[in-house]
Amino acid sequence: MLTWFYSYMRRCDLEQFSQQIVNGISLGSIYALVALGYTMVYGIIKLINFAHGDVYMVGAYVGFAVTTFAGIGFIPALITSMAACAILGMTIEKVAYKPLRNSTRIAVLITAIGVSLLLEYGMMYFVGAQVRSYPKLLSEEVLTIGSVIIKMQQIYIVITVLVLMVILQYVVKRTKVGKAMRAVSADKDAAQLMGIKIDNTISFTFAIGSALAGAGGVLVGIYYNSIDPLMGTMPGLKAFVAAVFGGIGSIPGAMIGGLSIGMLETFVAGYGSSKLRDAAVFAFLIFVLLLKPSGLLGRDTKEKV
Repeated sequence: MLTWFYSYMRRCDLEQFSQQIVNGISLGSIYALVALGYTMVYGIIKLINFAHGDVYMVGAYVGFAVTTFAGIGFIPALITSMAACAILGMTIEKVAYKPLRNSTRIAVLITAIGVSLLLEYGMMYFVGAQVRSYPKLLSEEVLTIGSVIIKMQQIYIVITVLVLMVILQYVVKRTKVGKAMRAVSADKDAAQLMGIKIDNTISFTFAIGSALAGAGGVLVGIYYNSIDPLMGTMPGLKAFVAAVFGGIGSIPGAMIGGLSIGMLETFVAGYGSSKLRDAAVFAFLIFVLLLKPSGLLGRDTKEKV
């Protein structure tokens, strides 16, 4: 009897563990998309764009609008949201950040916080503060493996994120503009002397990062089935934690960091309390900064004085 009970408890633990892994990969994939925007912008101009989480919120609302009023499907909504957020990202860079490119870091940081609040309360003014239910864009079928439940939405989310990351890697590693981005990240002055247009490269970086955030907004709307104007604040901060953990400025690091934070959050909620999951993420950030400030794949740099 005791042997049967022990084997039953082990089986239950394994099934719960497997379920949390599935949930963590789904959520972490979305965090990874948003973290990529943080890490790409920082890698180019050393800016922590705290308005990035609110670009993700705008992407969710664009997806909501085109599906509700135009009746289009998941893929067209995703592409429309990415395009709109890419334009928004370039506009923010041109209007708010470009004039401050040679200013102090604190001035740019305060501007980023101001842009974040402008997007949040501007959206609240135009669409209202109420929570809205997201349209059903993906199949609600469920795949059951043993007692582990995998929703088709989760499969679509992971596949979408993988496709976008493969495209990003191709753009960065194989295209001319990707080579320009890597050159500017390595040495902006030398890249300019070699004929690379710095302003265009920075704008393109903002466009790519914002487009990925827009895709993340649509995916999280589908995942949680609700959106609101303040929805970008906490996920944006968690994506920032993911970027720091992976090594801010490192694209593979952002991917690893996003998945790690998603796993951490789901395991804390599953085995502990859902009230502690946010605290656990930021406690993890403090631990990482104390142990390895440059992050998992980041490079240690020393500032000249």
